[in-house]
Amino acid sequence: MSEIEARLQELERLGLGRRLRLISGPQGPTVLLEGKPVLLLCSNNYLGLADHPRVREAAADAAMRWGVGAGASRLVSGTMTIHGRLEERLAAFKRSEACVLFGSGYLANLGVIGALAGSGDAIFSDELNHASIVDGCRLSRAEVIVYRHRDVEHLEWSLRRHGGGRDGQGRRLIVTDSVFSMDGDVAPLAQLADVADAYDARLVVDEAHALGNLGPDGRGAVAEAGLEGEVDVVIGTLGKALGSYGAYACASAEMVRYLINTARSLIFSTAPSPPAVAGALAALDLLRERPHRVQRLRSNARALRRALAAQGFPIPESEMQIVPLIVGEERAALRLCQEAIEHGVFAQAIRPPTVPSGTSRLRLTAMASHTASELRMAGELFGKLARRIGLDPASMVPPHSEREAAPEPAGFEAERFEGEPVLARRPGAPFDLEREGRPVPAAAAAQTAPPAPFDLERELSSGARAA
Repeated sequence: MSEIEARLQELERLGLGRRLRLISGPQGPTVLLEGKPVLLLCSNNYLGLADHPRVREAAADAAMRWGVGAGASRLVSGTMTIHGRLEERLAAFKRSEACVLFGSGYLANLGVIGALAGSGDAIFSDELNHASIVDGCRLSRAEVIVYRHRDVEHLEWSLRRHGGGRDGQGRRLIVTDSVFSMDGDVAPLAQLADVADAYDARLVVDEAHALGNLGPDGRGAVAEAGLEGEVDVVIGTLGKALGSYGAYACASAEMVRYLINTARSLIFSTAPSPPAVAGALAALDLLRERPHRVQRLRSNARALRRALAAQGFPIPESEMQIVPLIVGEERAALRLCQEAIEHGVFAQAIRPPTVPSGTSRLRLTAMASHTASELRMAGELFGKLARRIGLDPASMVPPHSEREAAPEPAGFEAERFEGEPVLARRPGAPFDLEREGRPVPAAAAAQTAPPAPFDLERELSSGARAA
């Protein structure tokens, strides 16, 4: 037996095996899942625009006019008029001076974080941030301090204890999702902006799951908090509410020029494809022209939440479209997922390392294209299926509602905040991907071994040779 085969068998034994499920047709409210019609309740196509006729037509027209691919990176020959047009529209929509497109949300987070922090700097990251933020922090080679989820007091405590800022020891960067992808809760952005200002830190906010739902006209959580123009960089995606593929960073004109010169994932990646950009542009126009889709999404989110609450699930009243059903054990989540598919509803089981161990879940998402009756049916179905397989809906509590002290594994030294351990990895301690690839119940502060000094010219030239 090979090492890879043994590892795959171990993943299956732990209930962590994964496979690709084949969906036929567009990402509508219903799809064919491996030949079986199902109600789709796990898509990020929140406004139902991925298969809108105007979006399809725009993408098809762009393919005929500009071709399928951009041909090169943004700084070589890949920037086309369609890219500039979308950047202008996004900047106007987000009330920002400028905007720059990236190939994906993952690339945007890697590029922006790496451009704004490096060796000798400090990054402060929410413990439930998306994996792309986590990886951007690690690859930056900065010191990374993870603060407890949405805990501004712990963030301030961490800022007081770690270097950067005006003391001359390096820059400080606070980075957070605005809407957290697995729990659907919202970061306290106004408080984070105040803290960033008080401690001379830059603030980066990822709006991937907020665009199209929160804020005036669906402009996002930053707009809802009244912070347009006050966040250093706002990152977003074209692949969720806008139904396409790609990403963007909105900021001041000066900051965007800086990102164009320093964000490696922008410099060394082929530009986004013209059809994807044109599709996103059409979707953005639809969002601006027809804001009723935003209201429809919010209404459907309420309908889904109320249907689940009526079955005993501890689901708060809200207009957030992401609704987690916390099952706990990995195999139980898989079983509930499969039972639902067999009864005509698809909601994917989410397990470690995407979520903390012991908090495996079904992540439900409402879309504007669902009907209220479909969502009520789904809520009733999940209640019945949960009880059928021995799960108590009332026990499915969000994981961060009650905190537990985390164990102190080998290679970690413990500090304490409010009596709880805060884990800080010693420089040079063994790196455990299984553990560090997911959040832990108490916040962890991860510090990598000190890297070699960062030399921008050397890095860019060596990267060019590698490319």
